[in-house]
Amino acid sequence: MNRDVYQDPLVSRYTSREMQELFSERFKFTHWRRCWVALAEAQHELGLELVTREMVEELRRHVDDIDFELAAAKEKEIRHDVMAHVYAYGKQCPKAEAIIHLGATSQFVVCNTDLVIQKKGLALIKAALVNVIANLSEFSRKYKGMATLGYTHYQPAQPTTVGKRATLYIQDLLMDLEYLEELEGQIKARGAKGTVGTQATFLELFGGDHEKVRQLDRLVAEKLGFDKVFPVTGQTYPRKLDMKTAETLAGIGASAHKFAVDMRLLSNLKVQEEPFASKQVGSSAMAYKRNPMRSERMTGLARKLMGLPADFAATAANQWFERTLDDSAIRRMDIAQAFLLADAILKLYVNITANMVVYPKQIEKYLRAELPFMATEKILMACVERGKSRQEMHEVIREHSVAAGLAVKEQGQDNDLLQRLADDPRIPFALDELNGLLGNYREFTGRAEQQTDEFLDEVVQPVLEKYRDLVGSVDATLKV
Repeated sequence: MNRDVYQDPLVSRYTSREMQELFSERFKFTHWRRCWVALAEAQHELGLELVTREMVEELRRHVDDIDFELAAAKEKEIRHDVMAHVYAYGKQCPKAEAIIHLGATSQFVVCNTDLVIQKKGLALIKAALVNVIANLSEFSRKYKGMATLGYTHYQPAQPTTVGKRATLYIQDLLMDLEYLEELEGQIKARGAKGTVGTQATFLELFGGDHEKVRQLDRLVAEKLGFDKVFPVTGQTYPRKLDMKTAETLAGIGASAHKFAVDMRLLSNLKVQEEPFASKQVGSSAMAYKRNPMRSERMTGLARKLMGLPADFAATAANQWFERTLDDSAIRRMDIAQAFLLADAILKLYVNITANMVVYPKQIEKYLRAELPFMATEKILMACVERGKSRQEMHEVIREHSVAAGLAVKEQGQDNDLLQRLADDPRIPFALDELNGLLGNYREFTGRAEQQTDEFLDEVVQPVLEKYRDLVGSVDATLKV
């Protein structure tokens, strides 16, 4: 590492080696050469006499041994990266030098390579998504029946279960997965379209044979690993695709952000925490602290990712006619960042969900404190069954509920609502009877446990079965 210049923390701290390699110069420039090989090979196979088998073989032999220094020096001289690499490739392939890039424009290699990178990048994102879903599914099943306070407006609400709450995160991720699958179907090769997308140069090379030009387009795409090719383009593939890609990745960021914020709130309540390493330091000053640092990092990275779609929308909207170059510099940064951010976020998400910690006693403490308020409707109905007026009992219970709530807030007392009700002669129940009406905490969770099982069995399991080869395929070890 060069410590004298800025280092991108996405690379140095947060992301996987696999995603970093996809956006490396070696992968990009090597794949440019694969594009030139595919073009020459297709031209030869379609009978273009200018391109011989010997030329194609020479090009293929030198795909991986790039002289990066020579290409960089040439680019400094001519200020054109593609032509600099054509030059460097030609120096290694003297027999084929004359036909490298024949009939193509720069975006032939740039766009097709970008599309390959994104296709492979989405495969890595999909694998990570599936592994988060698998982790959360296991967690949901384990805690499907553990009652816990629900929260609306971050105020105590009816109980749910720890497992049921986790299904909400899974459902968001399943939507993200569906959008990603749809996006994968939208990624096609740019193919061999020529300078402004009209294929004029290729039509000239093939003596006006339109069918051979169409075959060239399809054949090049096939050789580059695509089963579809954009039927029409300008100079570039449609930047609308970049916009949709950014939106899909940002959606994953939003799902992760929601989970991470919830984890931070739960950590404050001391009911559920992210993993905490045995020698991890939570604070430089307060040695006792167990800060939710991974969830906080997820929040920050997701915030960045969620902001990127605006850049892509502006770029897509400003492509004048067949193409303008203001897309180049921003895409060099933003496409890589979008994928690296999504990779970093999901790496954290897999890591956290693999070993989340739940504290049942602390959960029970909050339930005990709030359940008397939530049981008031049940108490009200029981009073009516004993012959009391619903309206009268409602007012009595309301009076004592307000008083008990104020005592908790203003005096720091425990919730003594049941004792207050038992001491009121208008209430036809003794304290032990009122406690009996509260019953088991799970009685207040409705169908939470059953919903969890149904969701996992009917919705989640088929997805995990479909992608069973991906489960366990992600290394979620964190660097820092």
